[in-house]
Amino acid sequence: MFGVMQSVDEDTEPKNLKRSRPPPYNMTVTHSSVAQSLDDSFLFPVEEIVQYPLPGYVAPTLITFSPDDSFITYLFSPDSTLNKKVFAFDIKTCKQELIFSPPDGGLDECNISPEEKLRRERLRERGLGVTRYEWVKMSPKKKAIMVPLPAGIYIQDFLGSTPELKLSSKPSSPIMDPHLSPDGSMVAFVKDGELHVMNLTCFEVRQLTVGASRNISHGIAEYIAEEEMDRKNGYWWSLDSKYIAFTQVDTSKIPPFRIMHQGKSSIGSDAQEDHAYSFAGTSNAIVRLGVVSVFGGPITWMDLLCGETEEEEYLARVCWMHENILIAQILNRLHTKLKILRFDIKTGQRKVLLVEEQDSWVNLHDCFTPLDKSMSKYSGGFIWASEKTGFRHLYLHDGHGTCLGPITEGNWMVEQIAGVNEATGLVYFTGTLDGPLESHLYCTKLTTTGNTPLEPPTRLTQGKGKHVVVLDHRMTRFIDTHDSLNSPPRVLLCSLNDGSVILPIFEQTLAIPRIQRLHLEAPEIVELQTGDGALLYGALYKPNEAIFGPPPYKTMIIVYGGPSVQLVCDSWVNTVDMRAQYLRSRGILVWKLDNRGTARRGLKFEASLKYNIGHVDADDQLVGAKWLIRQGLARAGEIGLYGWSYGGFLSAMSLARFPDIYGCAISGAPVTAWDGYDTFYTEKYMGLPSRDPEVYEKSSVIHHVNKMTGRLLIVHGMIDENVHFRHTARLVNALISAGKTYELLIFPNERHMPRQHRDRIYMEERIWEFIQRNLCKVI
Repeated sequence: MFGVMQSVDEDTEPKNLKRSRPPPYNMTVTHSSVAQSLDDSFLFPVEEIVQYPLPGYVAPTLITFSPDDSFITYLFSPDSTLNKKVFAFDIKTCKQELIFSPPDGGLDECNISPEEKLRRERLRERGLGVTRYEWVKMSPKKKAIMVPLPAGIYIQDFLGSTPELKLSSKPSSPIMDPHLSPDGSMVAFVKDGELHVMNLTCFEVRQLTVGASRNISHGIAEYIAEEEMDRKNGYWWSLDSKYIAFTQVDTSKIPPFRIMHQGKSSIGSDAQEDHAYSFAGTSNAIVRLGVVSVFGGPITWMDLLCGETEEEEYLARVCWMHENILIAQILNRLHTKLKILRFDIKTGQRKVLLVEEQDSWVNLHDCFTPLDKSMSKYSGGFIWASEKTGFRHLYLHDGHGTCLGPITEGNWMVEQIAGVNEATGLVYFTGTLDGPLESHLYCTKLTTTGNTPLEPPTRLTQGKGKHVVVLDHRMTRFIDTHDSLNSPPRVLLCSLNDGSVILPIFEQTLAIPRIQRLHLEAPEIVELQTGDGALLYGALYKPNEAIFGPPPYKTMIIVYGGPSVQLVCDSWVNTVDMRAQYLRSRGILVWKLDNRGTARRGLKFEASLKYNIGHVDADDQLVGAKWLIRQGLARAGEIGLYGWSYGGFLSAMSLARFPDIYGCAISGAPVTAWDGYDTFYTEKYMGLPSRDPEVYEKSSVIHHVNKMTGRLLIVHGMIDENVHFRHTARLVNALISAGKTYELLIFPNERHMPRQHRDRIYMEERIWEFIQRNLCKVI
């Protein structure tokens, strides 16, 4: 899936307009002219766009409860940088304490292996210092955490003065993806393509797999799984800590795609890299699923070989149920059928528990939740989430896979299961019951009612906006990280009984110097409809009229528009979209719109993209642009577009398809021809190139460049291993053939998203200069 670079039809007339504006910040403007405003531009220098973390986003992250629920631990940066350490909050004393500080400074971009750098790309990880940790659960009285760092695996005892390095790692042979066993007695990890375990009592290391080679690895998720399926792991501990299920990945059928480091001074082996990249219509990796004892010995291979047949192409999810029953979710190549398989780990034999089918596609999720036989009356059954009604809802299934009925229902969607209390018969989940621009925690009964309507869920989170929650082990309290357009993230400890606040863990106010200095203002949320009745949401960032005068304004549309992403929501991330705020501070009106195909609106809304990429999305963006024109906020021809990745594709496509509306576009890391992107993502929305060639042709920017009259700036990193620089090169060839002018900004040493600070500043300077030349000539 593409990254969203952010500081996360036919011609139709919108109708039934509804607008709402959040309360503005206290903002005193003393400037009286555009000239004076621009003279004072030092108040919002371009460097602010690239500063991380964003204003207000210094709250604790990766929050967990200790095994006995007496402590809350999290990553936090006291100096408000990306460099984080591990802190613990004592719930009884309300005191915060630093419990782990990396002895050598921890992770930075210079001390990690090439493999870890690529994994960070997959995870969209920018954090430094400590990026993750896990609780050690060996003894109820002992409190300790495991922290993986580039130097190796550390164990930090709460009573210990210094962290202990228990297993060292080297860049030439790095320890990858370490995870503790459920009982805390062992840690598993991958090294040199093989799965290992280390006993934390005697620190003995045992290798569990053999046979790794250039094309074969054990225990590491393949590229497609990490990038597109949101499956980051390649192995899974059994609940009793006695077995590990793992993948064997064979990429020998995938021709390597070579990326040259054209910006390097040397021409040695480090000046090139080969990737097993499956292009649309070509072979995927062959993935086997095996189970091995933590004491070593023979491997039992499950009756499964993904990638050999289109019926069972992808290993999407793996988990364990009680009594060492292994579950795997298998997706077919066209994404229309998902099987849930149950395996006997002694024989590898399988049984189909459930089959989920859709005409458009089946969306993957993490809502499969086993129920404990000893506690539940449902005999080892499970909870499953299905979109069979058009919206993702929870359903109860017995141990044989039979659906007993729905747990939730309605024209809204469940996002994640936060926890299940089988003793009280309650399910806790996050969802969109209060609207698709928000996310809340809800509670409902773990039961079904036959044909009787279900009772509506009870909302437990307070305050409009976005809530991210973590439940404690005893199911009595939860951590709520809450933010909104008007409030930066705050962290609260709340009661799971009624949602009331027990105590604050971390709070911020708007009196943050950076926020006040830059005069940030929340966007206005707009609702509009397309001619065929689809409801769309937009966000509007208006320039200060006292400075820049009344509209219409020069306008930039910040666009993403692709599946699995939502830009417009009631979240602080929109208020601190620093690119939008920077442009607004210079008299540019900024607009965002979530077109059909984007996330959190249900399957029907999202599936509008099926065979329609570059059309229904661009058409909806046109609806938004024409609304701006009719409102007198913008003028045709004086509207530009900016987008990255899928947004880069959509900005270039819109510029080509609608030359009378858009005057220029900035296209970052764009997919320009879909036969050059990967199998999983592309075929889900467009089918196979061999079966649907016309879909691929009409959805390619290259097919439309002959109509382009506006100015185009293409920005791309030359070692991008996600959207290859080849996409930009093919578009340039098409532009030359069509006699079209273009501008090109390349970064020889950057991948999909620029990471180096100087490169990012340079990029933002060039982008603003391009906007000035092509959109703001009068300024």
